[in-house]
Amino acid sequence: MTVIAKNLVWGVKRRTIVQDVSLRVAKGETLGLIGPNGSGKSSLLRLLSGLKTPQSGSVRIMDQDIARVSRRALARQVAFVQQNASTDTNVSVCDVVRLGRTPHRSALSGWTAADEDAVMTALRQVDMAKRRSQPWQTLSGGERQRVIIARALAQNPRVMFLDEPTNHLDIHHQIEILRMVRALDLTSVVALHDLNLAAMFCDKIIVLQSGRVVAFGTPAEVLTRTLLRDVFRVEAEITAGAHADHPHIRFVTA
Repeated sequence: MTVIAKNLVWGVKRRTIVQDVSLRVAKGETLGLIGPNGSGKSSLLRLLSGLKTPQSGSVRIMDQDIARVSRRALARQVAFVQQNASTDTNVSVCDVVRLGRTPHRSALSGWTAADEDAVMTALRQVDMAKRRSQPWQTLSGGERQRVIIARALAQNPRVMFLDEPTNHLDIHHQIEILRMVRALDLTSVVALHDLNLAAMFCDKIIVLQSGRVVAFGTPAEVLTRTLLRDVFRVEAEITAGAHADHPHIRFVTA
């Protein structure tokens, strides 16, 4: 297993936000995190990626306890993509992606051929190499998200955590971004708001409710009418998708 979490607990003051969460993610697998607003998806992602420290429990990535790994060493294996990113600084696409090389460089080291190769490879992976000199501020929302993913890829990670990477994008760009992530040779854990996108692109899904895991399995196993009614308070019809494990959800209005 690439990622193993055991009995994670985390909260703020007297409020427990992540409650006794355990999970396993296999190499090359895409795991989706879904749940109502406030269910703990973003907090769990940050615990898994080492951006937050659990009050109890542990996370192992590539068979290493991340609590015993330096932040710099962890950043060479793990990348985190947040919901959106913005800057008022006048920078180019290439400048943004170069930031991904920070974990691999010392304070005194110069820019190397290996750094440049990693940046250009990442830009090609997200089909933005021809835009490398374009100002960041002139990009569309979907293009910016591609560049942010390229910055993460420039780290040469083994695991990528993505917090609602399609938030605020139109449906075309949502599908485009997730198709691109799915095609990468990486283990990925992605928090998603759209249940049909989770069904389409995830190998396995975890459903969170009030910080606890209430379901885990393939999309077909997890996304049932009963679960959607109990957890998301919606009525829906579930039909088979193009593949048996990836159903389609049609929400029923009164």
